[in-house]
Amino acid sequence: QVQLVESGGGLVQPGGSLRLSCAASRSIFSINSMGWYRQAPGKQRELVASINSAGSTDYAEFVKGRFTISRDNAKNTVYLQMNSLKPEDTAVYYCNVIFLGLVYWGQGTQVTVSS
Repeated sequence: QVQLVESGGGLVQPGGSLRLSCAASRSIFSINSMGWYRQAPGKQRELVASINSAGSTDYAEFVKGRFTISRDNAKNTVYLQMNSLKPEDTAVYYCNVIFLGLVYWGQGTQVTVSS
């Protein structure tokens, strides 16, 4: 079992930056798939970015060039660096892990981009 705790959300102006963190309750060294999703009000949850154990990354088109996902196995943490934020990035951001065939989610952290 894996417990995930996100942090780092908040209110930021358009063009600003935030870094989200997702701390896992166990070693992530052997966890191949880790990612960030988001869900805006009235919309379906969507994949933002993912990273595998080799460090290969994948991004949704709407964040390419602005967001960066990374992982620190020593700290059991995955990060999402978000730059050049837009109002349409406003959503609850969720950390996601697939481990031994099971999917785990964090509780989510709110990101609001507004002037």
